[in-house]
Amino acid sequence: MRLSLLTFTLVSALSLTACASDSKGNLTQSNKSNNAYTPVTQPAPPKSLESYPETNLAARADVKAFIAKTSRENNLDAKWMTDILNHTTLQPKIVEAMNRPAEGVMNWGRYRPIFMTEKRINDGIKFYNQYEDAFARAEAVYGVDRFVIAAIIGVETGYGQNKGSWKVVDALSTLAFDYPRRADYFSKELANFFNILAENGGDPMSYKGSYAGAMGYPQFMPSSYLAYAVDFDGDGHRDLWNNPVDAIGSVGNYLMKSGWVRGGKIAEQVSVSPTNSAYQALKQTGRLTPPKETVAQLKQAGVITNADPSAKVTLFEFEVTSNPKVDEWWLGYQNFYAITRYNHSKLYALAVYQVSEAIKRGVR
Repeated sequence: MRLSLLTFTLVSALSLTACASDSKGNLTQSNKSNNAYTPVTQPAPPKSLESYPETNLAARADVKAFIAKTSRENNLDAKWMTDILNHTTLQPKIVEAMNRPAEGVMNWGRYRPIFMTEKRINDGIKFYNQYEDAFARAEAVYGVDRFVIAAIIGVETGYGQNKGSWKVVDALSTLAFDYPRRADYFSKELANFFNILAENGGDPMSYKGSYAGAMGYPQFMPSSYLAYAVDFDGDGHRDLWNNPVDAIGSVGNYLMKSGWVRGGKIAEQVSVSPTNSAYQALKQTGRLTPPKETVAQLKQAGVITNADPSAKVTLFEFEVTSNPKVDEWWLGYQNFYAITRYNHSKLYALAVYQVSEAIKRGVR
């Protein structure tokens, strides 16, 4: 699961829930400048924590058990972990935010204007122009559309302008130890975060992110960082907080490993027949899956398109308004599905696609 700042900004007012992929943390290694990456297992020398209040969190029995298990399984220094957790503050506001009920039902008509704004597009054009060489290189190395990479960073954090202000260790500890419903998941993410601290060193309290622990320009959870983050500028460090070049490469790597097809189509708006409604039985419902219908099958069912008849696609219905009923119909290709591996939402994927196209038009 990838629980980003974007997700939790929306969840307080909308029914879009945290829906990104658990598979984001399934890999155990990532590429580092296209070479195999071996995680560091020994922590860097601990930084002084004297400037932070002591909370004695590690005195709790469940926290002691976590330290023992994590240090043993990851070859980490238990005292080092204890020192950090004894200066970690649990945040009740995070639990409140996680428990806050969604309001209303999200549709495309409400979702699109949140992201397709003049500011987001203009900022995206500037961001792309500033790092054009990195975007071009990411497209060459990973085969992923450079403008989609830019759009994801723009949708997630406004191109790094809003990366989150919570201490990652506070956020993950709160959800690991004081949020029973997801304690198992967040305990694993907290363990992953300690591996990141061991790799990168520095002040453990300086790492900031969303209140679910999503980090940096692309809002990777710790498992995603360990699996997909790359040192794309070759400086010897994977830094998604302060290095946009690393973030650009990491998003490209993520999408490549999620099944992106080099040079493939992403999405296409289509029409539907007013007299043949067989397409209704073929539209996407429930869990998002890879494309399986051919364009030819959908055309026989009433979809109007000039797309390649042999192409495999998924038919999506996007509600614009409910009263009167107005819908948009789109074909999603394999690359659309790859975007939904970043966030399990067809709304998210279509927003990313449209932002990417707007940036592309502005640049070219």
